This record gives sequence, C-alpha cells and structure tokens, in this order.
Amino acid sequence: MSLTDKVVLITGGSKGLGRASAFLFAKEGATVVITGRNEDALAEAQSSAREEGLELGAIAGDVSQEEDCRRTVEQVLADHGRIDVLFNNAGVLYAGTTWETTPDVWDHTMAVNVRGTWLMSRETIPHMLERKSGTIINNSSVLGLKACPGAAAYNTSKGAITQLTRSMALELAGTGVRVNAVCPGTIVTPMVDEIFDQAPDRAAAEEFFRSQHPIGRFGMEEEIARACLFLAQDGLDFMTGSMLSIDGGWVAR
Repeated sequence: MSLTDKVVLITGGSKGLGRASAFLFAKEGATVVITGRNEDALAEAQSSAREEGLELGAIAGDVSQEEDCRRTVEQVLADHGRIDVLFNNAGVLYAGTTWETTPDVWDHTMAVNVRGTWLMSRETIPHMLERKSGTIINNSSVLGLKACPGAAAYNTSKGAITQLTRSMALELAGTGVRVNAVCPGTIVTPMVDEIFDQAPDRAAAEEFFRSQHPIGRFGMEEEIARACLFLAQDGLDFMTGSMLSIDGGWVAR
C-alpha cells in the first residue's frame, strides 16, 4: 500500500481521523498537507509528526469558505505540482433532535460537513481531470447510511455526503478519477468524546452507542486511517461510488 510520490491533501487534519490518516499516509511515503481552522492545532500536529520522523505541510483555512478552499488547493499545487488524493475529512457533530436543533447549529453543520466537502472537491476535480488521475475520499458515516435519534443535523449532513459521493462518482466515471466514502461507526476521537461529555448521563450514552456495534467495542482512529489508505492506493480502478463501512457490524444488524 505504498503511497510513495503521492501528494495527499487532508481537511480537518490536525486531530482525530484526519490526523491519524495524515500520519499513516506520511509513513507510507506520501507528501501530506493538512488543513484546519486552528493554526495552533496544525502546528501541534506538525510537531508531533516530526517527533516520529514525519513531515506534514499545513495550511490554515475554513472548508466552508470558498476562497479558503481555492487558496488551499492553489497553494498545494504551487508547492507540489499536483494532488493525487483528497480526503474530505473535516466535520462537526452536534447532538439534538429535529426540534431541539437551533438554526445556527443546523447551518454550521451543513456548512462544514456538506458545503466543505463540495467546495474542496469542486476546487480539486478540474486539476484531477486535467491529469486524468486522482482519488477523492469523503468522510461520511454509518449515520450516512442509517439514522439514530438525537443527531438530526449530523444524520442529514452525512446522508448528503453519501449522495454527493455517489453523484461525483457517476459524473467522473471513466475519467481516471475515483470517488468513494468511508462510513465509520463510533470511533474514539476527541469529537466523539466531547459529545459523550455533553450527555446528561455519559455512561448511558456510551452504552447505547456501544450496543449498536455487534463487535462489542468502539473503533479506533487507526482503523479508519487504514481504510482510507486502502481507498487511496493504486489498482482499484473498478472501485468508485462505494460506501466503505468500518462500523463493527452496525449496518449489518
């Protein structure tokens, strides 16, 4: 699964699944550039990577903003000449039923999760089409395939990413550009930990979500990173428009 000579751009790459994927891709020989809104978090990720003998490029920006996406892609192309893999990982998660969710939370969720995925892809695809080569990986979710109560905005945004992935795959079929999505179950990440902290009863919330996974545990960041590595490698030309579930059996229930 070597990614030697590949240039990889990862949004939301300073922590969680994006960071784990960035480190793994770099270990496999890729030139990796991460993006995120927090410059300090980006710098900390770069510092931690250097401690492991890895180098990460970093560009601060907000994926929900068109100009930031354009600037990011242009900078990667100026520095490295191409983008072989785009991992649209940036995302937010807020708990709340349909009637409890505020307009601000709804709009922010859609702006980051859906608009951000679309904008980064929109800026990157013309370059990939010109080269007749490229891989786009979108971070959907098991909740982009099945809903759960109390996460209305997140369910909706991830369902949209699932359909956007399929739309892009069909539009790009036969061009040399593949588009797939990973659909993680509950993964041990800072974002998920924060949601559990906000629950009225953390232990009950953890137990509910653990019960959705027949395997009996939550997933680890590295397990999702390896699925992304699989999708990023060459030799999978026949695989596009797929939703790759890494969910401990949740969807199979």
